[in-house]
Amino acid sequence: MTDSRTSPRTTDEDRLVYDLDAVVAAYAELRAELPGVDVRFAMKAAPADEILGALAAAGAGVDAAGPQEVRQALRAGVPVADMHYGNTVKSDEDIANAYALGVRTFATDSLEDVAALAEFAPGARVFCRLAVDGGGALWGLKNKFGCSAADGVRVMRAARDSGLVPSGLSVHVGSQQMDSDAWRNAFDRLSDVMGTLGEHGITLDHVNLGGGLPARGYLDRDGVPLDPPLDKIFATLREGTERLRAAHGKQLRLVIEPGRALVAEHGTIHARVVRLTRREMPDGEIQHWLYLSCGKFNGLYEMDALQYRLRFPSHPAGRYVPAVVAGPTCDSDDAYAHDHGLVRVPENLVSGDPVEVLSCGAYAMSYTTQGFNGFLPLTTAFTGDAAARVPEPDGRR
Repeated sequence: MTDSRTSPRTTDEDRLVYDLDAVVAAYAELRAELPGVDVRFAMKAAPADEILGALAAAGAGVDAAGPQEVRQALRAGVPVADMHYGNTVKSDEDIANAYALGVRTFATDSLEDVAALAEFAPGARVFCRLAVDGGGALWGLKNKFGCSAADGVRVMRAARDSGLVPSGLSVHVGSQQMDSDAWRNAFDRLSDVMGTLGEHGITLDHVNLGGGLPARGYLDRDGVPLDPPLDKIFATLREGTERLRAAHGKQLRLVIEPGRALVAEHGTIHARVVRLTRREMPDGEIQHWLYLSCGKFNGLYEMDALQYRLRFPSHPAGRYVPAVVAGPTCDSDDAYAHDHGLVRVPENLVSGDPVEVLSCGAYAMSYTTQGFNGFLPLTTAFTGDAAARVPEPDGRR
């Protein structure tokens, strides 16, 4: 049973706090693991001017998915030469707007898109995204984007014939990819297609390895820690990079588009307990439910696929009970999977007690509604020395 005592709200406004120094350190670690590979942050994972500015100051570029992201990255200080339009889905207007902003490198995966690029981004560089199966990833991303190897050759030949520059190939092995073999298989496919393109007189200057690098700090749906084999993954990436360059030219440039790998571990939501309840379910089972002030629609969109670690600062010790964790909205999807691992929480939590949701810096800012059920998006704050060095978008600090 929960304690009947009452407690005043002990936190300020719910907020998502990023440690910018840790984000920059994660970028430096990635550069050290993959020397010679250009890093372009997948800004959709955490589209904050402060994050973009700190990473740009450290040397990172940007993978943008549309003109609005291009505009934001430019305002945050990212040079247009260090960004590309990585979305294969784009309207004529989007292409024209991005081209007018100075973008000259575009992803593609279809003949129709190539025709539009030739008309609205004449002379642009294009790289073709090849489809992969996404096995081993928490989110496979295998259907909406990418084309077959044979279609990729057709797309790149069409790009050349229409006055575009067929400059590269790309893959995306799936988000939170846990299997190093996914990258090994992707390198095999890339090398095969590059060889076929060479037979058609097309020599590429770069390969984009996309996203998928896994973040640490997550739990799976059953509450078991996800322990990505990062050493093995980085070794596979280094070996594959060397193999591509040996087969297709030492000057071949490699690009990677990390998102969650740079920011997930370095964002923490500071929220509060709404209520800890104990209810008898229709089958007679007694269940505890812990309702938080944030949930699927304002910060924890990915809670259907994983669990976030929780910390309760005002309860460093005491008895714990297993509970289903859920958000505050009147929506049954706003909860961790009910039939999987329950979360152990202090049994005497009361309304207003603070809770910290860890390793939620990826997509907590961008996967959110504008106020579903009246629950507003989280405010965002930044800590660390890097926060003081990032100028405001208009140049002020």
